[in-house]
Amino acid sequence: MPAMLDREDADDVEAVEAAKVNGNENGNEEQAGTKKKAKKKKKNKSKQGEDGDEGDEEADETKEGEKPEAKEEENGGSPDKSSKKKKKPAEGYPQADVQNDEEDAEEEEGEAAGTATKKKKKKKKGGGQKNFNMPEQDNSHLRRVKNWTAQPQWRQSPAFDIPVSDQFPDNQFPLGECVEYVGKNAFRTTSAEKRELERLQSYDCEKIRKAGEVHRQVRRYVQSYVKPGMKMTEICQRLERKTHELVVANGLEAGWGFPTGCSLNWVAAHYTPNYGDETVLQFDDVCKLDFGVQVGGRIVDCAFTIAFNERYDPIIEATQAGTNTGVKEAGIDARFSDIGAAIQETIESYEIELNGKTFPIKPVRNLNGHSIGPYLIHGGKSVPITKNQEATIMEEGEFYAIETFASNGKAYVVEDLECSHYMKIYDAPHVPLRVKSSKALLHAIEQNFGTLAFCRRWLDDLGQTRHLMALKNLVDNDIVQPYPPLCDAKGSYVTQMEHTILLRPTCKEIVSRGDDF
Repeated sequence: MPAMLDREDADDVEAVEAAKVNGNENGNEEQAGTKKKAKKKKKNKSKQGEDGDEGDEEADETKEGEKPEAKEEENGGSPDKSSKKKKKPAEGYPQADVQNDEEDAEEEEGEAAGTATKKKKKKKKGGGQKNFNMPEQDNSHLRRVKNWTAQPQWRQSPAFDIPVSDQFPDNQFPLGECVEYVGKNAFRTTSAEKRELERLQSYDCEKIRKAGEVHRQVRRYVQSYVKPGMKMTEICQRLERKTHELVVANGLEAGWGFPTGCSLNWVAAHYTPNYGDETVLQFDDVCKLDFGVQVGGRIVDCAFTIAFNERYDPIIEATQAGTNTGVKEAGIDARFSDIGAAIQETIESYEIELNGKTFPIKPVRNLNGHSIGPYLIHGGKSVPITKNQEATIMEEGEFYAIETFASNGKAYVVEDLECSHYMKIYDAPHVPLRVKSSKALLHAIEQNFGTLAFCRRWLDDLGQTRHLMALKNLVDNDIVQPYPPLCDAKGSYVTQMEHTILLRPTCKEIVSRGDDF
């Protein structure tokens, strides 16, 4: 378009100059005549100028008509004789209307061609995306876990075999539950400055939301198959395989956030079966299923309680209510002391009757929620679930796992049983290792897990089958930290619920929230 505009301007300038030359010649001839003739000829001159302008328009139209003719000659075609000379319209017929009609016809043809091209592109783009009619998933066999709503246009298949990145090729992953700030932080919702700051952080948010969507879909998959009589190893391995499939595991770029916790009954956390463990899930068991997904080091940590016997409903409801209270109280400038007090008050309002005896339900006082850093599941800040004098506050941009544990036992845990969880210390100094097997094991850990938590079963899967002595050597040299199971009083029951929240500049987003809890 710019080139065509320049050519038309040049034609107008040439036409005006030609009109001026003609006017000067006529003026010289008129000086020889009388003043009366001069006046008459000035009138004629003005008429000639108008004729010259009309001539310019005709010349422009002629040039425009010659352009397609020249193109046809270049392409080797013989132009029609009718196209060489443009017919002059009859007198009294508005020539501008003829030209406008021709231009409108050309524009309509161009728009039609453009529409056809767009239709082809849209058809090509939409051919790769397939939607599925997913019915409501019935979770009534799991106590206090809600059903997944029907999805008429769901992007995941019933077999759960489509990676999340393929479902959302534009990287616009679903948001979690967004809650606006209130009180003195209410201005953040409409602040232009905070919105711009949030836009600059969108790259990290995409990773977090992708991990959150993978977690939701894996939860839905697990809830569809878990049942009494299954080995704990089978439950965990099916979950872990599906996580890798949906997140498209790629070393440290995407994969597991930490080992799958499936702690039973009085064991509160940090239990996953090692190879050789034949433990089977029973109808009367209370299982805390706690697993994480990481994308680019951003870990989504979420857990819920699996139970089949309705007698455990009150203790499950207690931890669900406690976690929801913690999520509600959390926010920018929120004090940890206030959050802990609110959670404790909520959990202690419940009680449970087992075998004809009523037990009070209490929060486990030495277990906490925590902040999450890149490739660091425990980011440095702890969110208490009991009353305390902690003056620390939450800050903008922080990432937290809000988790609560409710118990009918002592409500205090100690390390016990065989250890399965380990993690390389984040800021461990370089230590010269003398044992060759320890060096090889440390290299395998750094290449596959970095500073993310891992379990012994994963080391076996990597081919590090004889790792016990080497692993003990790394622990003794303060390179790797063990995390044994955390247990309450034997015979008691502990439940857990956990969500991950992001304190965005404009709102609080519960990235792991789903239909189930």
